[in-house]
Amino acid sequence: MAKTVLVVDDDPTQRRLLQAVLERDGHAVVHAASGGEAIDRMTRGGGADVILLDMIMPEMSGLECLAELRSGGLTTPVIVLTANGGIDTVVKAMQAGAQDFFVKPVGPERLLVGVRNALKLEQLTTEVGRLTKRVQGRASFDDIIGDSAPMRMVKALGARAAKSSIPVLITGESGVGKEVIARALHGAGDRAGKPFVAVNCGALPANLAESILFGHEKGAFTGAVDKTLGKFREADGGTLFLDEIGELPLDLQVKLLRALQEGEIDPVGGKRPVKIDVRIVSATNRDPAQQVKDGAFREDLFYRLNVFPIEAPSLRDRREDIPALIDHFIARFNAEEGRRIAGCAPETLAMLQAYDWPGNVRQLENAVFRAIVLADSPFLQPYDFPSISGVAAPLPDATPTPPAAAPSYADLPPLPEQPIRILDDRGHLRTLEDIERDLIQHAIEVYAGHMSEIARRLGIGRSTLYRKVREQGLEGQLKEAG
Repeated sequence: MAKTVLVVDDDPTQRRLLQAVLERDGHAVVHAASGGEAIDRMTRGGGADVILLDMIMPEMSGLECLAELRSGGLTTPVIVLTANGGIDTVVKAMQAGAQDFFVKPVGPERLLVGVRNALKLEQLTTEVGRLTKRVQGRASFDDIIGDSAPMRMVKALGARAAKSSIPVLITGESGVGKEVIARALHGAGDRAGKPFVAVNCGALPANLAESILFGHEKGAFTGAVDKTLGKFREADGGTLFLDEIGELPLDLQVKLLRALQEGEIDPVGGKRPVKIDVRIVSATNRDPAQQVKDGAFREDLFYRLNVFPIEAPSLRDRREDIPALIDHFIARFNAEEGRRIAGCAPETLAMLQAYDWPGNVRQLENAVFRAIVLADSPFLQPYDFPSISGVAAPLPDATPTPPAAAPSYADLPPLPEQPIRILDDRGHLRTLEDIERDLIQHAIEVYAGHMSEIARRLGIGRSTLYRKVREQGLEGQLKEAG
């Protein structure tokens, strides 16, 4: 998903130069010619994911603009641009809330690295906040990823249901994120911060299911060496999430119905019922109405649970949410695995959005996890998802050239001057893209396609060079030189 960079500079030439570099890297770019214009955009609509802010501007300086943005509660990463790289200038910018700074003129590689780092910091900060709220039982519907029409409906319904203790039944295919919705119901209501206990009814052992749910007294049965509270009492005051409720045996359905009707449970071996205060949220990937017809689910329990139904959409019905979900998973797995993946290549994102995802969000999560662990490029490629793309990763050279035979350029005489044309036939400036293509093509010819040497001479990384070669359509030139 393309990220938006706001370039704030009173010099239109500088804005266009920065825009050319950023758009080549896949970012969307918007402009502001003054600090006041930048503040209006960020506070009144439009927004941006990163701000590049010039320090010296008429009427309002960059520092004044940054201070006003921060005082208004805006947390968007800001990178300041300055012609003065003195320590005092840098310290003032950082104290005002800047994430990074560039000394003009900034090189393209330094600019892109800084923007990518700022975006990663923002993603990690958001992810840490989301995980903290989940641990504290305070996750809300604002923390659910997705702004498609089906998800907006889910959030609207959930926000209404959260205001009361009404029983909610969440239906949907396996892997759509029913537990995420249940946690949001809990965190957005009056029971936020209280226990949230999840039980997978399909995984309960038949001989221990009653004990796990309702608890037991010491000595109630063979092996009951200690008293156990059970899931209902663990969730007392909070929310009990009964996942895959359709898998619950019929005999336990009777006891669950009594617990819901009377607000009390009977622990195994107990002498008297125990009062409970629990909100019930249940979920199933089956059709509960059909189960009732088939005699596999009690009709009275179904009506008791299905007071407020919410249907979670499948991922193929909310494809527009896939880019945001991928960004979320990349940020999370980057932190967990110590990786530095910047995002998806455009062709990869298009492929993932076109896929049907029978396993829904859970399948997408696992696919991104695998891709991040195995990726050797800053941007995930189609071959990082072989089960979806059908494309295998390129094999390394099986017969690498021995070091002694590798070409050496250290002792070559200086190259004859062959300037790259910067003007077109009409005397106007050529585009940066055309000039860069000529320069890379010339370097491929001079250094016989030796990519490490070309990258070193151009002052860029090898992965960046390979990406530029692909973008400029110079693969054929590279093969001829090799």
